[in-house]
Amino acid sequence: VQLQASGGGLVQAGGSLRLSCAASGRTFSSYAMAWFRQPPGKEREFVAAINQSGGVTYSADSVKGRFTISRDNAKNTLYLQMNSLKAEDTAVYYCAANSRVSTRSPTYDYWGQGTLVTVSS
Repeated sequence: VQLQASGGGLVQAGGSLRLSCAASGRTFSSYAMAWFRQPPGKEREFVAAINQSGGVTYSADSVKGRFTISRDNAKNTLYLQMNSLKAEDTAVYYCAANSRVSTRSPTYDYWGQGTLVTVSS
C-alpha cells in the first residue's frame, strides 16, 4: 500500500488542523492505521491508531481529548483531527499501515512521507 499524507501547515496555538492520509494499492480496509510524529531533534513518537473497521482507537496521553483519529474506508483515507494545538505539537506527522493495530512504530510496515505541522505560540 502507498500512503500520502497531507494537511500540515502553520497554525497558531489553540487552532485546529485536519491531516489526511490517502492510500492506494492493496485494500485500505485490510490495514490498521496510525499516526506518528517526530518533533524537531527528538525521536518519533506514537500519536494515535485505529483498527481496520474504525471501531477501536488508541491515543497517546499527550493528545487525548484534543486529537481524533478516524478513517473512511470508502474513500481509502485516514484522518487526524487536531484541535487546541500547542507549540509542543510541532512535528512532522507520519501515517503508517500494518496488518494489526499497534502503538509501536517498528511494527508498521508501510509509511507515508510525512507532513509538517508548525504551531506558533
